[in-house]
Amino acid sequence: MSSDEWQLVVFTASMALMATLCLIPPGVVLAWWLARRNWRGKMVVETLVSLPLVLPPVVTGLLLLKAFSRRGVLGAWLEEQWGLEVVFTWKAVVLALATMSSPLFVRTARAALEAVDPRLEQQARTLGAGEWRVFFTVTLPMAARGVMAGALLAFARALGEFGATVMVAGNIPGETTTLPVAIYHAVQLGQDEKAWHLAAVAVVVSFLAVGLSEILVRRRSG
Repeated sequence: MSSDEWQLVVFTASMALMATLCLIPPGVVLAWWLARRNWRGKMVVETLVSLPLVLPPVVTGLLLLKAFSRRGVLGAWLEEQWGLEVVFTWKAVVLALATMSSPLFVRTARAALEAVDPRLEQQARTLGAGEWRVFFTVTLPMAARGVMAGALLAFARALGEFGATVMVAGNIPGETTTLPVAIYHAVQLGQDEKAWHLAAVAVVVSFLAVGLSEILVRRRSG
């Protein structure tokens, strides 16, 4: 592979990693909330969390574009308060990858948290531990493998994201072009050899991430 192709792979992997790291804290909180709490409207939240799995990615990207553009509510607020532009920057890449990866992470983390025996949490409370201490010393450590498996699945999903990314971040070489976008662009230009090189790298990295996730899930189940 050429140096340009390696830079593209590194950029995509770094964006996917950043998106996954940004997703983990709120994703764990949301997964715990769904796993341990019941409230009116919970089904609506569960449906919203899962929507990126079933919506066409370009629709999700269009919604993000509308919300984070300069005329959008969130985009205008970010520019006014922090001077940040999101659309058609690397930040839009991270946003799109995190959004499309979030259902896999939240669903996997929720299953891991639900598998933790509530009696162990209750025993910790009877010994005087508060809710946050119970969560960080009992619940989260016992669900750690499942949470990590979800993070790996989210990372793998982020590596392969195309539709939402191209809508909200575009295809700006050296700034927003990710591996899937580059593969599509190479095919459009008739650069089949380059497309196959990049596709092979995408397959290998995704296979390793999903395989490691499966190993963690099996160990947790065992």
